[in-house]
Amino acid sequence: MGRGVDDRAPDEKEPPNDPAHGRPWLRGEMLAFLLALGGGAMTGQGCAQEPARNHGLQEEVRLPEPRTSGPVSVEEAIHGRRSVRNFRTDPIDLPQVSQLLWVAQGITDGNGLRAVPSAGATYPLETYLIVGEVQTLAPGVYRYAPERHALHLLQPGDLREEMATAALGQSWIADAPITILVAAVFSRTTGRYGDRGRQYVHMEMGHAAQNVYVQAEALGLGTTMVGAFHDQALAEAAGLPSEELPLGLLPVGVPR
Repeated sequence: MGRGVDDRAPDEKEPPNDPAHGRPWLRGEMLAFLLALGGGAMTGQGCAQEPARNHGLQEEVRLPEPRTSGPVSVEEAIHGRRSVRNFRTDPIDLPQVSQLLWVAQGITDGNGLRAVPSAGATYPLETYLIVGEVQTLAPGVYRYAPERHALHLLQPGDLREEMATAALGQSWIADAPITILVAAVFSRTTGRYGDRGRQYVHMEMGHAAQNVYVQAEALGLGTTMVGAFHDQALAEAAGLPSEELPLGLLPVGVPR
C-alpha cells in the first residue's frame, strides 16, 4: 500500500489543531463521552490492518451504499443532538441502518481506513446490530462487516427484551427498533501500545458513539448511550466471542 502504519503511540504524535486532542474518556454508570468528531489523539494514519476473524457466520445481507452528503449539515446535526430514550413503534429502513453502521465503523478510503480514528489503525471495535423492527430485515443479532459493508446473521429472533434485561431493565432498549452494540478486542491495541492502549480503545468508542448520535439526528432519528449493564449477561445474550468485551449500547429509533 502507498502508506505505512504510523507506529508511534497517539500521545507521541504532534498535537493537531483540534480542541478534542487529549481529552479523557470515562465510563461510569453511564458512558460519558464528550469527544468531538475526529479527535486528534486517534489519527490512525496508514493502511488499516484487517484482523483475522471467525465468528461462525451465517447468511450475509449486503447493505445499501452509504451517502456522503445529505440535507442536514454537520453543524445543524450537532446543534440538534440530544439523548433520546422514548421511541415510537415505527420501524426504520435498511438505508438508515446502512448509514448508522457506516458512520460507526465503515470504511472510507481505498486503504481500509474507517469513519472513526483509531490508534495506529488497530481497529479494536466490533459492531453488532440488534434488530427488532427493520423493514426487509428479519429480527436477530447481526455482526457488521466493514470490509464488505454487510451484515452477517449470528442469532435469529427478537432478543431486545434479553438485551434490556442484561442492561438492568432499561426499557428503551426493548422499545427501540434497533440497538447498536459495540464491543472491543483490547489485545489488538494493547498488543502495540501496552496497557496505555486500553485508554485508546475507550477513546475510539467515544468517537464511534458521537458519530452515531450525529448521524441519527441527521436522519430524523434519536439515540442514547447506555453503559450500565452486566458485561457477562450482555455478552451471552448477544453471543459475543470470549475475547470481546461489550463497551456500550446505542438504541436507535424515531423519537416520540
